[in-house]
Amino acid sequence: MDGAAGPGAGTAPEALRALSRRLQAQEEEMELVKAALAEALRLLRMRTPDRDGDRDRYGDSSLAPPGLPPHCSPALVSRGTQTEPLEDSTPGPGPLSLSNGPPGPRAGGEVPGGAPSEGGSCSSGAGLPGPPGVLRPGQPSARLDTPRRNSSSSSPSERPRQKLSRKAASSANLLLRLGSTESRGGRDPPSSPGGPGSRRSNYNLEGISVKMFLRGRPITMYIPSGIRSLEELPSGLPPTTLNLDWVYGYRGRDSRSNLFVLRSGEVVYFIACVVVLYRPGGGPGGPGGGGQRHYRGHTDCVRCLAVHPDGIRVASGQTAGVDKDGKPLQPVVHIWDSETLLKLQELGLGAFERGVGSLAFSVADQGAFLCVVDDSNEHMLSVWDCGRGTKLAEIKSTNDSVLAVGFSPRDSSCIITSGKSHVHFWNWSGGTGAPGNGVLARKQGVFGKYKKPKFIPCFVFLPDGDILTGDSEGNILTWGRSLSDSRMPGRGGAKETYGIVAQARAHEGSIFALCLRRDGTVLSGGGRDRRLVQWGQGLVALQEAEIPEHFGAVRAIAEGPGSELLVGTTKNALLRGDLAQGFSPVIQGHTDELWGLCTHPAQNCFLTCGHDRQLCLWDGEGHALAWSLDLKETGLCADFHPSGAVVAVGLNTGRWLVLDTETREIVSDVTDGNEQLSVVRYSPDGLYLAIGSHDNTIYIYSVSSDGAKSSRFGRCVGHSSFITHLDWSKDSNFIMSNSGDYEILYWDVVGGCKLLRNRYESRDREWATYTCVLGFHVYGVWPDGSDGTDINSLCRSHNERVVAVADDFCKVHLFQYPCARAKAPSRVFAGHGSHVTSVRFTHDDAYLVSLGGKDASIFQWRVLGAGTVTPSRTPSLSPASSLDV
Repeated sequence: MDGAAGPGAGTAPEALRALSRRLQAQEEEMELVKAALAEALRLLRMRTPDRDGDRDRYGDSSLAPPGLPPHCSPALVSRGTQTEPLEDSTPGPGPLSLSNGPPGPRAGGEVPGGAPSEGGSCSSGAGLPGPPGVLRPGQPSARLDTPRRNSSSSSPSERPRQKLSRKAASSANLLLRLGSTESRGGRDPPSSPGGPGSRRSNYNLEGISVKMFLRGRPITMYIPSGIRSLEELPSGLPPTTLNLDWVYGYRGRDSRSNLFVLRSGEVVYFIACVVVLYRPGGGPGGPGGGGQRHYRGHTDCVRCLAVHPDGIRVASGQTAGVDKDGKPLQPVVHIWDSETLLKLQELGLGAFERGVGSLAFSVADQGAFLCVVDDSNEHMLSVWDCGRGTKLAEIKSTNDSVLAVGFSPRDSSCIITSGKSHVHFWNWSGGTGAPGNGVLARKQGVFGKYKKPKFIPCFVFLPDGDILTGDSEGNILTWGRSLSDSRMPGRGGAKETYGIVAQARAHEGSIFALCLRRDGTVLSGGGRDRRLVQWGQGLVALQEAEIPEHFGAVRAIAEGPGSELLVGTTKNALLRGDLAQGFSPVIQGHTDELWGLCTHPAQNCFLTCGHDRQLCLWDGEGHALAWSLDLKETGLCADFHPSGAVVAVGLNTGRWLVLDTETREIVSDVTDGNEQLSVVRYSPDGLYLAIGSHDNTIYIYSVSSDGAKSSRFGRCVGHSSFITHLDWSKDSNFIMSNSGDYEILYWDVVGGCKLLRNRYESRDREWATYTCVLGFHVYGVWPDGSDGTDINSLCRSHNERVVAVADDFCKVHLFQYPCARAKAPSRVFAGHGSHVTSVRFTHDDAYLVSLGGKDASIFQWRVLGAGTVTPSRTPSLSPASSLDV
């Protein structure tokens, strides 16, 4: 039975393994009680027979033995082992809970200050009253009747068992009498860690350890010896704050109406929850180097934009999304001032479903009205009074997707929508009446003898009143006013309608964008052929240019000053130039979910990788992409060698590469296992590389001084789930690691990749980096009710003053470091529209870089001094109570 319940067994029934793990937890608690009792007896032996002298000796907490917290009883501190029972203990008032919840599998027990326990399985304890893990005074623990693994075959005698039972009862009484007020709150310690999915912490033994629970599993963390009291740890907000410095990326992959030029000359576009106002630097076709401002009023991903005829006001619509508790958030439209970045109106709260798909300001009446199409099944079309914020009319549009909407520049009563297999012409009346009383009447665009395309993604109004549409067949159709055919039933008899008057073959594949230029010519952007074509009167082609393949297809076109053009692409790049000289990128980004991030050890640059299989090096000073490389596989993690000459990248297939950062050449290509790699980390001295895999193993490699060559040194085997995070000690000898089942393990790498079973001995070890999400120094970052996956990434600053956290609720947090107090307050920073997957400080702590997951965004935050906002005392990670910045 013992062998079947061991860590390496894979054939034991699940119930038996669960029972073994529960009893191992009881064994651990008993070892802690034994250690506390031993220390109490040792101190009792040091006392003189005069009890008054004893009170003089220990009555003042300032005279406590060295290493003990001021408010901690010496009897509660473990410094060794003891086999004698406590002679003067008395029965306590009731049962004491020492262990609750099903703990994770452990490599072995641990005894603070003593020899490590070998761990083992034990009997079920069915004869004991009460729940497992509860010790009652005068009753032995169930596991005492079963010898530990690797012990001698002979059973222990009855007398030692009785002795140990009395010792357990005495220890329970001792804890009940002498436990601190802070840990007990004037009551017996709680006996339940809460339901599954909860996170709770309590002091296991005052001055020795703290314990928190994730999904009902206990996680014990030992307090460093230099901390005399938890009360002396920092408890307020961190001294620094963050300011959004730059946003890398542009959402062109799956959105339209996403690129405009304001009257100020700034380019406005969006990614994640941020609307970016970008001022390009240099001349047409030249390098970037401009500046960014950001509108950050949205709470979820922005999906569309519209610019007011005054060139200053902007309308932006967001998707619905969900909040921290999984409840749906309502989509909304913001109208805001691009000069002051202040919100002027909020339209449609509670009126839209799923999200806002398309927006358009009226033109003929100086932008008095706004037309909105939502993403509901019926794609509701509504007209709003921009000044009053009231809805004037609403109607079901179509069950097919709507991709574009617009007012006629000559008549605000005429609205056009287009999308999947349709062009609709709407007549709006009653706009000056009471809110909601307006009427919208629809007329279907008739294709007649022309082939009906599958999609009509875009259209544009010509100065003479005609309309051009671009479709998925690569054709530009000209729509003009005409009398409908009276022979066609249901078309409105002899009333005036729109009909196709001309067709021109323009592109191979779909036409994604049309743009009317100031000189009256029209630009069209192709999808498959990536061509930009300028059309004159009568749809005569005048000039064209082709976008390089690695930038993707044309998604949007905007006209800048002079002949300058801005082009957004489907690979999330923003290009600048003209048809004659070509185009160069000013904004670039990833196109799929991001996970890998590392910062250079000496320069302000960082490297990212993700599901788009691109490895990108970013210049943090110039705010530009330095280089990119196609990995052919998904990159999930990366780390620079301390020299900065090479970088290691872990892939989702078990492969890891080492690349020269200058030449971009692959200098090493190794495979460890066949499961994805979640973390790669060089040691501070650059002599080792640790690779954490989803096969539960940490692979250790010896590395040459320049990082170019490596050879297998050993393996760290002992985790019972996949590796999630790891850090090296400052002396490059040890590793701390976390796993998917919330284990914290320590490894002696130089000594042969050995598991350090006595975790208590690692409490004072100093770590070169702190990215592990579980540990005494950071356990305060976890929110109440956490399910263990709410924190994706964590990073301590190099000056060891603050810790940044990336959570699953689209937020970046800053905590004080160490953050070892429950419900620690944090500064909360919004902007990402998806789970934040990683955060890292630059080498000089001047910037913090954060990665969005599904939104494929990269945020560069400037680290500033203490903020001016006074926070309230609130739990961390709670949107309703944390300090949002």
